[in-house]
Amino acid sequence: MTAQTADIPRRDIIIPSLKADIKGDLTVPDNPKGVIIFAHGIGSDRKSPRNRYVAEMLFHAGFAGLLIDLYSEQEAAMGQLSQKMRGDFIPMMAGRLNAATEWALRDDRTAHLPIGYYGASAGAAAALAAALQRPQIIGAIVCRGGRPDLVGRILPDVQPPTLLIVGEQDSSTVHLNRHAMEKLKTEKQLVIVPGASHLFEEPGALEEVGTLAKSWFQEHLVADMT
Repeated sequence: MTAQTADIPRRDIIIPSLKADIKGDLTVPDNPKGVIIFAHGIGSDRKSPRNRYVAEMLFHAGFAGLLIDLYSEQEAAMGQLSQKMRGDFIPMMAGRLNAATEWALRDDRTAHLPIGYYGASAGAAAALAAALQRPQIIGAIVCRGGRPDLVGRILPDVQPPTLLIVGEQDSSTVHLNRHAMEKLKTEKQLVIVPGASHLFEEPGALEEVGTLAKSWFQEHLVADMT
C-alpha cells in the first residue's frame, strides 16, 4: 500500500461534541461531488493508513474526505478492556459521527455537498447506527471489513444504499456480513475480495476496496443527488 500523492491539502478541524471535541482533517478537491465522512475502528484513529489511502483515491475521483477521531486516547484504552466495552462504544461513536455530519452540513466548504459514510470494522457499525438518525441526509454507505452484527437489531431500518466489502480470508467477518445482508432491507451489495484478509494488506486488495467505494458513491451518492 502506497500513498496516492504527498501534496493533497489537509485542513485540521475541531468539531464540538458533548463530552469531547472531535479532531479531524478535511480534504476538498476542486469542484467536489460529495463529502465522505470516515469512521475508523476501535484501536485506530483519523490517521489510519488504510482509510487515508481510500480517502486519497476518492479525492482524485472528486470527493471531499472528512476523517475524524471518534474517541480520545483514554477512551480507546478503556475500550480495550473487554469485548463488552467495545460494544458499548458504538452509541458514543455514532453520536460523534452525527456531530461530524452536523458540522459538514454547516461548513461553507461542504454544506452544499451530498454526504456519504465510509466505515471500517466497528466504525462500520457506528456508520450504520448514525445513518439511522439521518435517513434523509446520508446518501450512501460503504463498510470495509465491517461489524454489522454490533447493530444487528437496527439493520432492517437502515435506508441508505449500503455496500459491504469483506476479504475472502476473513472468514468470520464474511459470515457476519452475509447474515447482515439478510437483515438489510435497503439497496445493498456484498463484495468478497478474493485472497484478501481483514486488513486488506495483500497487493492490490486495498486498491480494489477504493475502486469499489468510488463506484458505489458515484452511483448512489452523486447520481441520486443530480
